[in-house]
Amino acid sequence: MKTMQELRLVVLLLLVPAFFSAQKREMQTGDTTYYKTLIPEEKQGLLKNMSMIANMRFAERNEFTNGDFTGSRFVNEQFRLEIKGQVTDKVYFRFRDRYTRAQTSESVDNISRSTDMAYVRVDVTDWFNISGGKMCASWGGIEFDMNPIDIYEYSDIVEYADNFLTGVRFNFKLNSKHSLTFEGLDSRTKTFNELYGAQPDVVVSKVPMAFVANWMGSMFNGKFNTIWAYAYHNEAENLGMHYLALGNQLKLGKFTLEYDFQYSDEDLDRTTIVSNLIPDSLYAYSVKNTLYIGHWLHLHYRITKKWNVALVGVWNIANWNSTADPLKNTNHISDSYQYIPTIEYYPTPTG
Repeated sequence: MKTMQELRLVVLLLLVPAFFSAQKREMQTGDTTYYKTLIPEEKQGLLKNMSMIANMRFAERNEFTNGDFTGSRFVNEQFRLEIKGQVTDKVYFRFRDRYTRAQTSESVDNISRSTDMAYVRVDVTDWFNISGGKMCASWGGIEFDMNPIDIYEYSDIVEYADNFLTGVRFNFKLNSKHSLTFEGLDSRTKTFNELYGAQPDVVVSKVPMAFVANWMGSMFNGKFNTIWAYAYHNEAENLGMHYLALGNQLKLGKFTLEYDFQYSDEDLDRTTIVSNLIPDSLYAYSVKNTLYIGHWLHLHYRITKKWNVALVGVWNIANWNSTADPLKNTNHISDSYQYIPTIEYYPTPTG
């Protein structure tokens, strides 16, 4: 008899935790008052049309000046976080911020300089769309169109340019192989004086705009591709900037040859390389009538899906076509060269 009572007590003690556990589970699953999802359930379907990309490049750099070793350091060369998605069947958005650039609001477009892109695109038809906001300008060239994490060092013109500007874009898809893009953008992100200094006898434009026309084409079954563009910057009365970029790509099986020609004729030194080489005691502001010419060559051969060998060669030319300095005996100011041989390994076969 005593044994039966003891047995009943043991069974009761075993059932009590199970009862409270069942009650607890029922409360958690049945009553969500205190467990709301961060994003309402009715809107969670939008997430399937969104993506987030983190483009990062970390490196250990060994640096030399005139052949002499100057130092070694670890550096975060690129970290760009991007979110893009589809709001409706016709409306898209894209946002990308760069964590390796100072987050200071610019005086013209009122957005952080670290923000590369923050714009909305509307597909009006299958062949025509309009974008508005801060965008990557369609300057043209194969180098400029590459993902920044794939660029070890930019050529001078691309490095010193304002590549992300606020404005509107009109894109026309002529067919599956050719498209035309036209843009009207702020000519700059800074004020005239911030960029060029207090220029004497210059009437600053009240509507500083950059106008861009871009053609992207693909021919011979994708073997030859182009990204050509022309842009004009309206900076001041009778002072502007003409920029031409001709990007060409030739694909022959595993071998690819890419060549960009860049030509920047600047009534005011927008690129700043020439102005930086002239002492401030002579000119405390940007000089006039500069010309920059760039040649960029990229050869790469994909040995396997995981291994790639490449060579980048760059020739940058800077001229000062002004007669303002009587002591200047040549228009040619500088040449700079780059050559970057690489062996690249892609951990994933689709890299």
